[in-house]
Amino acid sequence: MDQFKQISTFAEVATRGSLSAAARAEGVAPAMIGRRLDALEERLDVKLLQRTTRKIALTIEGAAFLEDCQRILAELEEAETSVSERSAKASGQLTISAPAGFGRQHVAPLIPNFLAEHKEVKLTLNLNDRVVDLIGEGVDVAIRIATLTDSNLIGVKLADNKRVVVASPDYIKRYGRPQSLDDLHHHNCLTFSSDGSQRGWTFKENGKNVLRKVEGNMVCNDGAVLHDWALSGKGLAWRSMWEVGSEIETGKLVTVLDEYNAPGNDIYAIFAQRRHLPLRIRAFVDFLRASYSKPNYWQHKI
Repeated sequence: MDQFKQISTFAEVATRGSLSAAARAEGVAPAMIGRRLDALEERLDVKLLQRTTRKIALTIEGAAFLEDCQRILAELEEAETSVSERSAKASGQLTISAPAGFGRQHVAPLIPNFLAEHKEVKLTLNLNDRVVDLIGEGVDVAIRIATLTDSNLIGVKLADNKRVVVASPDYIKRYGRPQSLDDLHHHNCLTFSSDGSQRGWTFKENGKNVLRKVEGNMVCNDGAVLHDWALSGKGLAWRSMWEVGSEIETGKLVTVLDEYNAPGNDIYAIFAQRRHLPLRIRAFVDFLRASYSKPNYWQHKI
């Protein structure tokens, strides 16, 4: 008798609670189910189920074996799904949300290549800096640069992210390079505000993350503007490497206080479900992750 059929029948009986229920689900006689279980127990030389006319109960050995069987069956289902999807074509409407700055630089430029590989997909990209309601707004995938807190959503990490304090060489020449976090009080800090309150900057000090309040005479709710102000020598800015990396590489910006850099919020693709995920969503997430993981991607893009 097929060994796989035996363990799948055992798992089905244990889950449904009776031979008759498992038989009805498969469309066979209960006697057939019973013979498979008998053959399984005889082959393993162990009692897996205590069976009476009214109910069944797992033995200690049966309970342990059930966990292994369920894992094996789940892995097989996942493998079959993966093979089936590779032979299928992604299709349909795909709606993506991304932060405006990151989306312009690191999502929008990749979309033509994705659509060239998946010609039956139609894609809408929405760029904004607010946290969207995926289900309520009909968004398939949201790109977020943050620490994930919503346990109802599924997050796939796409890339690491790092934040640094930068300034133009001209600003450093005029006002000097800060040597400690306390020196920030003597510098013009270009700060971000989206709700009227200025956010602090996060650093690692004495092994712990600390939030330092900084001040300056220029505040904006658009990171791109802060970036431009820093380039023009107006002050220090706390920005992500994906945004300022190219200027650091060319010397238009320099980093300061590197020894205090705290771990950044990583870059994630967020979606509302994992099971029965449409192929177009999985294909897009895999495409971004593969693109960002290329050794030379960030050197050319940031």
